[in-house]
Amino acid sequence: MPSEPRLLAGTPPPGHAYDADIVILSHHRPRETIAAIRSAAAQTGLDSHVIVLDQNSPPGMRAALATVATEFPHVALYGVGQNFGVPGGRNRVSALGHGRTIIALDNDAVFAARDTAARAAIRIAGTADLAAIGFRILAADGRSLDLTSWGYPKRLLPRADGFFAATTFVGCGHALSRACFERLGGYDESLFFTWEEYEFARRAIAAGWRIEHHGDLAVIHEVSPEARVNWNAGRWHQYVRNRLLIAHDWNGLSGFLFRAGIYLARGINACRLRPTLDAIAEAHALARTRPRHQETAEARHYVFRNEIRHRLPGGARLIGAGATASARRPPTAAPPAPTGP
Repeated sequence: MPSEPRLLAGTPPPGHAYDADIVILSHHRPRETIAAIRSAAAQTGLDSHVIVLDQNSPPGMRAALATVATEFPHVALYGVGQNFGVPGGRNRVSALGHGRTIIALDNDAVFAARDTAARAAIRIAGTADLAAIGFRILAADGRSLDLTSWGYPKRLLPRADGFFAATTFVGCGHALSRACFERLGGYDESLFFTWEEYEFARRAIAAGWRIEHHGDLAVIHEVSPEARVNWNAGRWHQYVRNRLLIAHDWNGLSGFLFRAGIYLARGINACRLRPTLDAIAEAHALARTRPRHQETAEARHYVFRNEIRHRLPGGARLIGAGATASARRPPTAAPPAPTGP
């Protein structure tokens, strides 16, 4: 299997622009992935194409996915011969389509409503500077919040079903502006897993785009133990390493050392001293090979208002509260952009 995606089954996306691509990465989890594909294919109210990229799952699983892909006229299954990780996989699957909005669904999740994708596409198309919309991630019961997927400051939990400006979005379910995605060059593939949404969001904010959480758009997440990186193994290493790289990208050595101290203390408390030290050492070596990002004063204020302020203790978080950038109520009636070349 070549490193570039090859069509395995279904219908490839049209060569002209349309409302949205719904993209799904596949790596094991056959039952959940089939449910995700069926949920994506059942979305209504927009011109969309479902694109699934399988990253080297077993042949039997690929055969099962191919059978499902052929059931729908707007589903394509592609395959690659290795696992490029989350950012690498998303870059490749997104490049296959031409939808003005890129809607990503984890392969162990389903949409909570049949018009979720259409409403997300309307909002991206109707707001020129909106880079990304994070969806609300529900637990398997379809009612309660999946706290394991909450990627925002804890103080924002009471607003989970509402709207707020943010500095990241949750990968399990979200929508991206293709114009922004392509302008920024997609995700940073070197991260492989964890923090890829935050890294992308920070570059988008620096370029003048906004990130929002829309709690009325939701997916249901069936948290699967299969193919998950265990916190006691590689996941903690990736988590620490990648966050330190991002800290260095934006704040240099001082930002790196500040974050390293935090994770070192956490690693000691969790009896993960050795993997923490390994992650810090690897991040320090890699950081020197990465270009530093420049941030405008406006971007720094945005990050402070919509992230840092919510993490400050006590009354300190009220600093700058009057200037908080709140998410604008989304459009509800405007249709997605016209389809066609």
